Amino acid sequence: MELPVVLAERLRKVRLFLCDVDGVLTEARVTMGGAQGEQKVFHIRDGLGLRLLQNEGIRVGWVSARPSQATSDRAQDLKVDFVRQSSAPKVSVVEELLRETGLAWEETLFMGDDVLDLGALRRAGFAAVPADAIDEARRMAHYVCRLGGGCGAVREVVDMVLKAQGRWDAMIGRYAS
Repeated sequence: MELPVVLAERLRKVRLFLCDVDGVLTEARVTMGGAQGEQKVFHIRDGLGLRLLQNEGIRVGWVSARPSQATSDRAQDLKVDFVRQSSAPKVSVVEELLRETGLAWEETLFMGDDVLDLGALRRAGFAAVPADAIDEARRMAHYVCRLGGGCGAVREVVDMVLKAQGRWDAMIGRYAS
């Protein structure tokens, strides 16, 4: 897929990939009860995509308004750089991360899907949403994924970043040799 020049330019600036969890990394479903407690299902290609970004020097973080042990466990499994689970407004959480990293909004990609994500989507240098995001988020996004939350949407955007930054072919070459 050939991206418009203006979107490719935005993607080339990305140094920090942030996303919401429920509805972006998951299908926005939670299984409650039972001996195991809360359970969430994460798409395996999304996880690999985030690791590929990290291998290319792009930092990765999750910003969720809903604390969850399942989220913490998956983030630890993937060695996510930043995990913020807080009821604070996401804009203030992201601004704290930007101060911590020395990066700017224009270097930040944010993926969200619902009302709590709108402020971060509006400010991000590149805003992406899964196909099943609410209409208001879709209207704020620079890119609306073909895939839904928890169904590979994150990986769809990761691949776009790596291709726009000219990292894709070399990375594929390393794995294909």
